[in-house]
Amino acid sequence: MTLKEQIYIRKSCRKYLDGEIDMNQIHDFMKTVKPLNSQINYSYEILTLDEVKNHARFSAPYYLALFTDNRENYVDMGFIFQQLCLYLQSIGIGTCWVGLASPKKKNSDFVISIAFGKSDDMTREKSKFKRKTLSKISDFEDKRLVPAQLAPSSINSQPWYFKHTSDGFDVYRAKHNIIKRRFIKKWNLIDIGIALSHLYVTNEDSFEYEIKTDFEDIRGYIYVASIKI
Repeated sequence: MTLKEQIYIRKSCRKYLDGEIDMNQIHDFMKTVKPLNSQINYSYEILTLDEVKNHARFSAPYYLALFTDNRENYVDMGFIFQQLCLYLQSIGIGTCWVGLASPKKKNSDFVISIAFGKSDDMTREKSKFKRKTLSKISDFEDKRLVPAQLAPSSINSQPWYFKHTSDGFDVYRAKHNIIKRRFIKKWNLIDIGIALSHLYVTNEDSFEYEIKTDFEDIRGYIYVASIKI
């Protein structure tokens, strides 16, 4: 199945099987990913469970630790590595973004981890997705946004909001109360990147991304960027 098709069946995987994985598949795919910003500075490291400090309620045989030295890169990190998650699922490897797992040898550039491993429990029917309606994530319902609607997010917060423009969408993320902000921290920026990744995968030939200086302020939301699909 294609990466596009994975969007409509993927679920965050929390049940893994034993089995080795050819890590060259990851390295080779990462040479092909599209970033939002070609100048982004980031890296990743593949770790085993023994090399990870894990506070999540499940564990995986492998983890991808993601690093960048700039918070402004977090949207791009979600965008880049969700492409990898879709690819891994297409070859029978389940994934889950994990905010509660980090390298035991952590440095200040660490951002988030992705658990991964072989699995037979990493898909679901589209009707099983628990997501906000299209009218809740946009100024009016638009089926072109279904791929973003289905994107995973930290504690299923679904922070994205799309406002139609003359040639695309302005993209916003929700402001949260102080308690939720402390828990979700930087992860909602990554979530926005994940949703945009889904829109890119389903619109590779037409997808465009920019950060405008002129945009409408929307109460309860923070402007992130603008796209064309």
